[in-house]
Parts: sequence; C-alpha cells; structure tokens
Amino acid sequence: MAGGGSQDSDDEITGINVTPLVDIVLVLLIIFMVTANFIVRETVEVDLPRAANTQDKTVQGPVMLTMDKDAKVFFDGVEVQQDVLMTKMKEAVAKDKEVRAIISADQTLNYGKVMGLIDLVKEAGIAKFALNIQKEAKAQPPTP
Repeated sequence: MAGGGSQDSDDEITGINVTPLVDIVLVLLIIFMVTANFIVRETVEVDLPRAANTQDKTVQGPVMLTMDKDAKVFFDGVEVQQDVLMTKMKEAVAKDKEVRAIISADQTLNYGKVMGLIDLVKEAGIAKFALNIQKEAKAQPPTP
C-alpha cells in the first residue's frame, strides 16, 4: 500500500495499551478512599495535652486505654470498671507478653488519676506503654 501507515494483520503487537489499567487502578483508589472512612473505630473524644517536641512516629499496640474528663476508663473504646479492666489487661498479657498499651487521658484530669491508671497498667504486667498526645503546631517565622 501506498501510505506506509497501515499495519498488516500478520505483524506482532509490540506495544501494550496501559490506559485501561490506569483507569482501573484509579477507580480502585477512589473506592478505597471513600470506604476508608467507614472502617475507622468508634473513639471516645478527649482533649489531649499538647507537646512541642514529639516524634512523628506513634507506637502501635493492641491495648488502647482512654480516660475522659469525668475519669471514666475505656478499654478499646468500651467503658469498663477497674476490676474488669484488670481482667482484660491480664488477658492481653497472657496472649502476648510483649503487649503494649497506649494511654489517652484528658488534660483537665488530676495528675494522680492518670498515674493511678499507669499503676494499673504496670500491675497487670504491661511493661511497655505510651502516653498519647497531640503535636502542637509550631508558629512559622514571618517571611521577609
């Protein structure tokens, strides 16, 4: 043929059209982003103390303890009494000796109440724990 632009049906396909692949990946990404908001666990709202110097990494652990402004204690989002709390923490230690606890407490609480919760955690056999805080935003210097 005269144009040179047409292909014969006997030629090999040397290129792959990736446009459909990109379309599918983008659709899956959008679906993941939309459904990710529904997967989040129900949490108890507390006003965390702020710290200027923190690391960006957070410790991940299966035991989440929260004490709200009324000194009510929540174990993984469920309100519990002190005896039930000890039982659940001891069960967690029995499952994993290296279990970690993350303690979130309202900043308006008395220091003694938070220390009492820390003592309960240690008494249950959890040696590794972290106090949850919110990173305080640093003031940006004015640009000239």
